[in-house]
This record gives sequence, structure tokens and C-alpha cells, in this order.
Amino acid sequence: MAAITAAMVKELRERTGLGMMECKKALVEAGGSVEAAIEELRKSSGLKAAKKAGRTAAEGVSLVKVSDDNTVAYVLEVNSETDFVARDDNFLDFSNEVLNAAFEKGETDVAALMAGDLESKREALVQKIGENITVRRVMKVEGQVVGGYVHSNNKIASVVALTAGDSELARDIAMHVAAVNPRVGTPEEMPADELEKEKEIIRAQPDMEGKPAEIVEKMMGGRIKKFLAENSLVEQPFVKNPDQKVGDLIKAAGGELVGFIRLEVGEGIEKEEVDFAAEVAAAANAGKA
Repeated sequence: MAAITAAMVKELRERTGLGMMECKKALVEAGGSVEAAIEELRKSSGLKAAKKAGRTAAEGVSLVKVSDDNTVAYVLEVNSETDFVARDDNFLDFSNEVLNAAFEKGETDVAALMAGDLESKREALVQKIGENITVRRVMKVEGQVVGGYVHSNNKIASVVALTAGDSELARDIAMHVAAVNPRVGTPEEMPADELEKEKEIIRAQPDMEGKPAEIVEKMMGGRIKKFLAENSLVEQPFVKNPDQKVGDLIKAAGGELVGFIRLEVGEGIEKEEVDFAAEVAAAANAGKA
């Protein structure tokens, strides 16, 4: 067997992106052949990706792609385990490739989108980076005028569709959506269960105690109206001009709101709390045993 040199380890690291010890082990098992080591690592990459699949991936990026005629937009969320990887060029290139594929194929089903080449590339990236990577969701918005906005850190992406206006207006409202996070487009769209939950909260407030039912209902009406205004996009003060409601801004352009989507990285994912100090202490104690 050929001696494992530092140059061989360096070459394998550069070509695979793996750690030094893993590369050295692969070279030993491959009898010192870099090509054979790469082949074996590729064979095992699916297994390594599967082992990492159980780890929580709640960081990552949200991205937007809008058609040249501003009538269609796709929004994508791809997750990683750490924010460090979310800023890695390899991760960003992969995420953009997935977004472009969704756009070109008109696909919003993640399983269908990832089947084949993209899934192989995801597994290879997991192998190279050493973190679980998941394509979580792809969504599509259509309308006469569509605009998109991505927050500078790629953590929040939003798109808005209007019946009239221009792409700049749609983008400005998408920026508002990213910043303010409305629950619904119009007050009428608020789900009945959320409305009932809010009413229960209002009824339980201290200043409601002991008041006659008709007074409670009157106060309830005012507070529900305020709740709906604060959480409905068309009723919110526009972030660039708080004296004007978003709905009035759209009407001034001769249009109406068709819909919007806002994706924030990791929303709804339960993150595992890791006590790194405890992990280090446990590892040190295990070494003494």
C-alpha cells in the first residue's frame, strides 16, 4: 500500500470538501488511491446524508424569482442546520438551482421537484458540508402584476400579486409584507377560529370584568375592528408612508390585491436547544473514563 502523504490528503479535501481525518481514513481504506477514495465516498454519501437527515435544520434561506413580465413568482425555502452554512456559496448556489428548476418546470411539489438529479446534488452537498440540508417548501403566485422582495439576509422572502399597477408598486408592498407580517390580505379573510380566539382574549381582559353584556359586546366590536385592521394587509399603514393605508395605495393605482405570500426561514420548526458547555463537559468526562 502506498504511503498516505499530506499532499494526497490535501487533494482529497479540496476535491470533496471533507475533513482531514475523514479524507485520511478514506485514503487508507482505498490503498492510497485518491480516485478510489472519491468513488467509495460517493457510494457512501447517501448513507451519510440519511444519518444527518434526523438533525434539525431550522436555518437557511428564503428566495424569490419573478418572471420577466412580472406575472408569476416562485418563493422557496431551503434549510440548513446553522446560519454559517446558510451563507456558504455552495449552499446558496444549490438553493438558487432548486429555485430556477421550480420556475422552469412550474413545479411546487417538493418531492416531484427534487426527484432525480436535484436530490443527488442535495445528498452530495450534505456529504461535502456535513450538515442536514432540506428543501422545505416552494410556492407560486400569479397575477396581472407581481412583485417580490427578499430581505438582505435571505431570511424573509415575500411576493405580492395585484390586478393593476406596476412591478415597483408590487415590490414595495412585498417589502411591507416582509417588514410588518400581516396575517391576511383583507379583514374578511381572517379565519373564524382566530377571530374567536381573539374574542376570548378580549373577554378575559381585566377591564371587561363586571360590565353588562351589552357594554362588553360594544367594547368587543371596537377591539375586534382594531385587531382586524392591524392584521389585514389592506388596512395597515404603508411602511413608506404611514399616512396612507396599503389598500388605498393599491386603489390609487387602479388595482386590487390578489394575494401575497411571506416565507420566513424556520417558522414553525421546533429548534432543539443545545447546551454546548454540557456537551463539552460530558465529552471530557467520557475521555477520563
